[in-house]
Amino acid sequence: MPNASSVRLLRRPSLPFVLFCVFLAVLWLAGGAARANVFGQVVVRLAAVVSLFVLVLFGDQPVMARARPIWWLLFAAIGLAIIQLIPLPPALWQVLPGRAMFAEATLGHPQPWRPLALVPGTAINALASLLVPLVTLAMVSSIRQDERALLPGAILLMIVAANLLGLLQLSGAGFNNPLINDSVGEMSGIFANRNHFALLLALGCLLVPAWVFASGNRSRGRAVIGLGLALLFLLTILASGSRAGLLLGALALCGGMLVARGSIRRALRRAPAWAFPALIAAIVAVVGAFVLISVAADRAVSIQRIFEISAGQDMRGRALPTVWAMTLGYFPVGTGLGSFDPVFRIHEPLALLKPTYFNHAHNDLLEIVLDAGLPGLLLLMAALTWWGWASIGAWRAGTAGTEVALARIGSIMLLLMVLASAFDYPARTPTMMMMIVVAALWLHGDQPARRSQALPRTER
Repeated sequence: MPNASSVRLLRRPSLPFVLFCVFLAVLWLAGGAARANVFGQVVVRLAAVVSLFVLVLFGDQPVMARARPIWWLLFAAIGLAIIQLIPLPPALWQVLPGRAMFAEATLGHPQPWRPLALVPGTAINALASLLVPLVTLAMVSSIRQDERALLPGAILLMIVAANLLGLLQLSGAGFNNPLINDSVGEMSGIFANRNHFALLLALGCLLVPAWVFASGNRSRGRAVIGLGLALLFLLTILASGSRAGLLLGALALCGGMLVARGSIRRALRRAPAWAFPALIAAIVAVVGAFVLISVAADRAVSIQRIFEISAGQDMRGRALPTVWAMTLGYFPVGTGLGSFDPVFRIHEPLALLKPTYFNHAHNDLLEIVLDAGLPGLLLLMAALTWWGWASIGAWRAGTAGTEVALARIGSIMLLLMVLASAFDYPARTPTMMMMIVVAALWLHGDQPARRSQALPRTER
């Protein structure tokens, strides 16, 4: 008798699911950069517009109830970007915090109407970038209920492909993606930044249990493949040179085991009582052994960089007082979305001048407040409050089925995103925008199904 997975495969996939898989491929190819002037942004946004157009014409209407809080948060972000582009009368604009120096530069000339955003072009780019989460939310909210369990596998496949590209870079094979501003000689996979690549691999470690135990799957083959993938992701993080990735990878591995502990116990229910702790100890020992081998082979670049002080890391700490002073100086209206680079150059002290430029604050939580002021702070607090409330519900759920597992994985994924954003800017890349939306949808989940879901039945 065919199992649930085979029955799903026999059904014709829905249009939203097909569009989402195609969009994943586009993001793999061109969605790894945060800069506005790379050609990959054009490719990704064009694909988003086409997908949205096809979905509106031929697809079903998205189920708003599946993700009502997420829709509201996204609409609030879009509204904030639009408000920053509305021209204001000169008398009002000049009294806003931080605008005096710009008004003085045009003394003696007629004062034009200006928007809140000091650099309107970057605010327009920020508004356009929200196409990616918008189309992702529309597609995933429209897929069939039986296809939800296939999403971890589809995303995991993209992460595996990104990992393979990173291994090619590690081997010395010259690969320069013209669609993103990748660094030559740096192992960054499909991204321009190795920290973003390491975060993606950490999310892969977290998704492995969701794929292995999807819909109560008990396949030993999947378990072996899943363990191999988790090891591969961790070793690639070690070789990537991302120090932040080490922390995120370790947290993701622990989180994945925490989510999967119930499924593992059920799979071992006929085994002796010591089998479960022995299995956990064996997994930890295997991971530790491979880490030691990487260190001995001089491939653990991330660990080596822990003991080094890089110019970039030093610059982040030295620039923090200036960024903090800017945030207070422009509060509560902010400088405008995406305007950090040109505005920082105005306030950059001589002691921080260097041949390269400081493109972001490398603390996205602080940069959101700098760019968007009080509205951005309130929106950020609303998103974090919703995450905390939904996470409590997910971890207190009494059942242990697929919906609950996905909700808990979504909770940890968003936590990793927040931690990564405290020292970098991963959420500004289209690929990570997609991951954030999917994680939020999993966390919100199907509430009735989550409450009534029984334990998955064993296959006979």
